[in-house]
Amino acid sequence: MWHLPPPLALLLLVSSVTQAADHGKAVVLLDPQWVRVLQDDNVTLACQGAYPTGDNSTHWYHNGARISSQAPSYLIQAARVEDSGEYQCQRGLSTRSDSVQLEVQANWLVLQTSKWVFQEGELIRLRCHSWKNKPVYKVTYLQNGKPKQYFHKNSEFHIPEATLSHNGSYFCRGLIGHNNKSSGTVDIIIQDPTAPPSIISLPFPPWHQIAFCLLIGLLFAVDTGLYFFVQRDLQRSVVAKKEYNFKWSRDQDK
Repeated sequence: MWHLPPPLALLLLVSSVTQAADHGKAVVLLDPQWVRVLQDDNVTLACQGAYPTGDNSTHWYHNGARISSQAPSYLIQAARVEDSGEYQCQRGLSTRSDSVQLEVQANWLVLQTSKWVFQEGELIRLRCHSWKNKPVYKVTYLQNGKPKQYFHKNSEFHIPEATLSHNGSYFCRGLIGHNNKSSGTVDIIIQDPTAPPSIISLPFPPWHQIAFCLLIGLLFAVDTGLYFFVQRDLQRSVVAKKEYNFKWSRDQDK
């Protein structure tokens, strides 16, 4: 037999969810801001969000699993490839943050960017970063295999205002000592802010709307279950009554 949650408990659950939603999501910030780093780099993740007075504890998650640290910032010292993945945080009065993807590579060079998707008109910063910051010379930045910018000594490549023509695959190459080294590729996507949003890019509805829809769906499921439960009992009662009447009629005929 079912143990159905009382409606009051459901309403209290929805209330607690909407109260947390009022304080918004927590936000994970990277320092430095690059979403790609090399092995042995140091990365600090900071969690921004509301928290109760006197309680600044923070919950951290790596690929969905809880991390033991409860500090407002989480230091990844001498990063390893296994530190790659999605990071989230949550503070007392805030809901869990969106995921921030961090990629740790074991390579001589990495092409760094703060994100992969940009809006038209945004500044794009690309950095050709070397392992343990070794000097890099004769650095070339390439888009779709074609050279876009050359520096005799390593420097960042800036695109002041992104346009759709800047979509593509980027990488960098240069000299470390006497050795030619190349980074892996980075796919940069430029979006037109005036274009209708795709289904993927649609923002999620507010938490209170989600909670309300879940509550309605749950109540509908409960009502449906009760309906079939009662209908089944009625059918059993009708069958039992017919069998009883038939048996009683046979006894009377004897």
